[in-house]
Amino acid sequence: MHLDRTAHHIAYRIIIILGIVALLGDIIYEGARSISGPYLLTLGASAVLVGTITGAGEFLGYAVRLISGRVADSTRMYWALTALGYGMLITVPLLAFTGSWEMAAVLFILERIGKGIRSPPKDTILSHATAPIGRGMGFGIHELLDQIGAVAGPVILAVALAGTGTYKEGFLLLFIPFIILIGLVLVAWRLLPDPVSFEKGHIALYSEATGIGREFIMFSVFTLLCTAGFLSFPLISFHALQTGLMVAYEIPLLYAGAMLVDAAIAPIAGRLYDTKGIILLLPIPLIGIILPFLGFGMGRELIFLSAILFGISMGIQETVLRAAIADRIHISKRGTAYGIFNTIYGAGFFIGGILVGWMYENYTAFAPAVPAMVSLAACIVFIRVWRSSDHQES
Repeated sequence: MHLDRTAHHIAYRIIIILGIVALLGDIIYEGARSISGPYLLTLGASAVLVGTITGAGEFLGYAVRLISGRVADSTRMYWALTALGYGMLITVPLLAFTGSWEMAAVLFILERIGKGIRSPPKDTILSHATAPIGRGMGFGIHELLDQIGAVAGPVILAVALAGTGTYKEGFLLLFIPFIILIGLVLVAWRLLPDPVSFEKGHIALYSEATGIGREFIMFSVFTLLCTAGFLSFPLISFHALQTGLMVAYEIPLLYAGAMLVDAAIAPIAGRLYDTKGIILLLPIPLIGIILPFLGFGMGRELIFLSAILFGISMGIQETVLRAAIADRIHISKRGTAYGIFNTIYGAGFFIGGILVGWMYENYTAFAPAVPAMVSLAACIVFIRVWRSSDHQES
């Protein structure tokens, strides 16, 4: 009993510390991303270059996850890779010293690569640390703290920009959360130096979890269809602005509201997953069927409702999908699995964004049907995933 209390205590401390790390990280990079376009333009970059730079960063950020996940499993250097990835956030405050768009572009791309390096090993550490308390709840707490940072980051940068009138002071301000973040990563590393041994020592429930096999492939197909059929917020906001349903200054507030919904729903969805199981994945494609008809609707109330559903779905995605992987992949392959998952997760958004964006430009009336049909396909695949899960548990 004392061992269980100790394990719970360590688990909660690690989850909260890494949650605060994620919060600070979001303040840094989400704050920077909120002004990256205008900043590059002030340095002389064209709109095409801005799109190319951001697109290249996202592509490399997701591609490197395949490598970092595999390296994490083969070397078990989960903390070193996590620390390296977070350390690369130094590129954001260093933007204060750039004098050309070329140098700024390099720093923006390096930040994305850093996120790609740290994501699989960080998720793996969390999968081990959350085992004693329930992975859904653990990932839910982490997502709650993470989204607080996602809301705070752009607000802090906006206030700094409004107060000083220049970008330099805003970027310099980000040295503060960066220093605190690195210190907390080192504290967590010392508190739980061997995450794999921690799970093995306190949890036997998932000892029979398999490697990357047929079930994981079906889960990956489900993930790809869910994200490809999920209407992204940029498309919702583009529609709202183009149709005059909202004005420019309302969009960041709408997004902040969606992120607050995300933060609120994450721990609830996580706890329900721990008690009800994989059925908690089903709301993701169900919302995906409804969302495009609201997000591409012709009323302000529909746009508001779409933002709420967007936040609910993101809260479930970021919590339940990651927890479900940990419950179904053996310890020895978990970093690799998270690397594959993160890549597929990003690829789905990329494919869906291009497809739905093209449909909206050329066949506006039929645009909502495309993501809805993809989400319907995800519901069908979910039946296979659910049956496979029931078979494994039985």
